[in-house]
Amino acid sequence: MNSLVSIITPSYNSKPFIKETIDSVLAQTYQNWEMIIVDDKSQDDSVEYINTLIKDEQRIRLITLNENIGAAMARNRALEVARGKYIAFLDSDDVWLPKKLEIQLDFMQRNNVAISFTSYNTIDENSNENDHTIYAVESLTLVQYLKNTIIGFSTSIIDKELIKEEIKFLDIRIRQDTNLWITLLKNGYKAYGINQVLVKYRIHSNSISANKLKAAKGVWNLYFRIHHFGLIKSLYYFSFYAFNAIRKRFKR
Repeated sequence: MNSLVSIITPSYNSKPFIKETIDSVLAQTYQNWEMIIVDDKSQDDSVEYINTLIKDEQRIRLITLNENIGAAMARNRALEVARGKYIAFLDSDDVWLPKKLEIQLDFMQRNNVAISFTSYNTIDENSNENDHTIYAVESLTLVQYLKNTIIGFSTSIIDKELIKEEIKFLDIRIRQDTNLWITLLKNGYKAYGINQVLVKYRIHSNSISANKLKAAKGVWNLYFRIHHFGLIKSLYYFSFYAFNAIRKRFKR
């Protein structure tokens, strides 16, 4: 187990959190990785700060964009240059536990898995844990995922050699990850969960996750307008999604 992992990290005004994110990658017990950070024309001094953090680390590459194009297209830019057999996603405010890659890659290789995800804890803006854990389910088909969009994006890894379709994000401002999983699962793939907390997922005032109404509108748009499941099916899947979203928020 020594295949290269490409870690995709879009960044926008990420200075408050990006060091913790990068440090969590450097601390991985599995060390054969490259990290591609794409700065989406930040308005703060993120670029200068990131450059100071990575100046002695050849495995981390910073791409700076000349215009703000959104996280989806920033991820696509990183995917264009990614060299790894595995694609791992890590947002610029989230944190991996040290054995995240080691445990997850071992699971994927032993079970010939194309898509995997893990359980995660949530943390606040000051990195305090919220005593809130989202537990991964054993596996997800398309229908199961539409009812429960439980894949934490920074927990996910894709094996490019087992996915025959192009891995690409739709140019939408929110729920790009949800659209990716719907697209792949529609083509018959399954996502497999590891019921072990390997990621700390940050909830803060600027995150989409903190705005539940906006997130829900994004999901409805995917079901009804983008993937054209029809009104009845969209309402059916969305009702389960809403129920599970509320349950995830309060379940400990």
